[in-house]
Amino acid sequence: MNQPRRARRAGGVKGRALLLFRLARQDIRHHFAQALLLVVAIAVATATLTMAFALNGVNSNPFQQTKAATKGPDVVAQSSPITNVTSPADLAALVALNHAKGVEAHSGPYPMATAVMRSTDIVTEVEGRQPGVAAVDQPKVTDGTWIRSGGVVVERSFAQAANLRLGQTITLNGHPFQVVGFAVSSAFDGFPGISLMWATEAAARSLATKAAPLTYYSNLKLSDASPRAVDAFVNANSTNNATSPFLTSWTVTADQDNSFVRSDQALLFTGAVLLGVLALASVAVLVGGRLAEGTRRVGLLKAVGGTPDLVAATFLAENLFLALVAAFVGLLAGWRAAPLLSNPGSELVGAPGAPSLTLVTVVVALVVALVVALASTLVPAIRAARMSTVSALADAPRLPRRRDSLIRLSRKLPVPALFGLRLVARRPRRAVLSAASIAVTVMGLVAALAIHAGVDKKLSHFGRSGGLVNPNITRAEQVLTVLTILLVTLAALTAIFTALATVLDARRASAVTLALGATPQQVRAGLAMTQVIPALPGAILGLPLGIGLFEVAAHGLSGLPPVLWLVAAVLGTVFVVAALTSVTAWIGMRRPVAEMLQTEAT
Repeated sequence: MNQPRRARRAGGVKGRALLLFRLARQDIRHHFAQALLLVVAIAVATATLTMAFALNGVNSNPFQQTKAATKGPDVVAQSSPITNVTSPADLAALVALNHAKGVEAHSGPYPMATAVMRSTDIVTEVEGRQPGVAAVDQPKVTDGTWIRSGGVVVERSFAQAANLRLGQTITLNGHPFQVVGFAVSSAFDGFPGISLMWATEAAARSLATKAAPLTYYSNLKLSDASPRAVDAFVNANSTNNATSPFLTSWTVTADQDNSFVRSDQALLFTGAVLLGVLALASVAVLVGGRLAEGTRRVGLLKAVGGTPDLVAATFLAENLFLALVAAFVGLLAGWRAAPLLSNPGSELVGAPGAPSLTLVTVVVALVVALVVALASTLVPAIRAARMSTVSALADAPRLPRRRDSLIRLSRKLPVPALFGLRLVARRPRRAVLSAASIAVTVMGLVAALAIHAGVDKKLSHFGRSGGLVNPNITRAEQVLTVLTILLVTLAALTAIFTALATVLDARRASAVTLALGATPQQVRAGLAMTQVIPALPGAILGLPLGIGLFEVAAHGLSGLPPVLWLVAAVLGTVFVVAALTSVTAWIGMRRPVAEMLQTEAT
């Protein structure tokens, strides 16, 4: 007896699932553009988050490839870090370190001179080297040739920042030199950490002055180059006396060289927060708009026997399915785009390789997508489930309360403002959703502008030397530009679909207004007002929200954009919303008035 019951129960679950699938599929077909926008909104956020996670696995590859190509040292030893004057005792301590326990090979000590390049007045470091190949730290020449008498080889990232060319003559401390090559090295981090050149030992010694005497560097290769062993060697051979060499491990240099990747990661995580919040608002606008348009569908579903649970499950199942699709698209797009942001930079050689999609990344992307869809769909689903069958079938918009004072005031308003206010009053919930969407959009724009200002403030402090700009600023600005474009694009798509829903909802009211003598331009202006009215307070509200979001998700950045930028963000957003609504209204109202009057009232 239990088996027939179980079979009936299983058949009922299967039939319910099949019904949900068919209802969701039909709704997606009828609202394909809105479903596509929902997928795009969530996919953009998950793709940005995926790129941020994917960069975790690509930090060390370029440095390790550069270290192998240049016979890079495990430890770099510098003489006289305290007195800045190399005495015979300092040099002897540096030579003794070359034969310390654990050292497998070495090169140097090499003289290092400080010189001023006249063309930019930038202070450079010129390391004296021998023409032959060093056993440890042999810079890899990427263009031109290795050092020769009267010629210098410039570290590549510094050469690019200073816009130096092969064959160019530069002046160092009053001595002319020809640029004969560009090279990379893993012994030092690139520009702006150091402005490095290589020359012959005689040339480096000739550049020394009393104010800036020579220092010396040795490059050590250890028998055990693991991070733990290298740190132990540095700790064992570092003392506090004046003649003790200053030791730098390869792990410290690698961390400095990979700082730009970490900056990109921080920006991507912040961008993922912004896009995720905007995706939440965008999906809420879409779902709320579809509920307003599909109220009669909810009533018909209940009239034929659908339970409140079935109505709620229909909304949830459809949007959760679209969220899963969006998560898959975002994961794939973020994984494919991550190598574009992990370029090793001009101070390193090699490629980071394709990042791996870890289980943590996949789970986080899925959870984010599902949370966004669930949070934006749960309230409309519950509201649809609680809606009575009669009120759903009637689908009557809210009629504004008629008050004498408001009627007298409305007589003085122009036709577009009067028409727009009436439409807003008929659909107050949609106006609130539009205002919320605009608030989130401006919040994201303000946060992005604040990040731009914070990056400029933070990096420019270290990024300018002799008029040269830190290349990390350019990389950070590029990432921010991409995030801003995604943010604006997503907000524009949401505004277009919100305007389209308003135009379709107001077709009959627009036709009546035209029949009463209004011009098409006045009606289109009135439809634009339906978006401008909620957009203005939403944009103003977005200002403090954006500043608050920046303070929470800025990852150590500080500073606010100029007031003019903030005013432009508010006014520009309202203007763009008005323009998009006007174009949408012009497209949606090309039908004759008689045909629009014959459509079913909503």
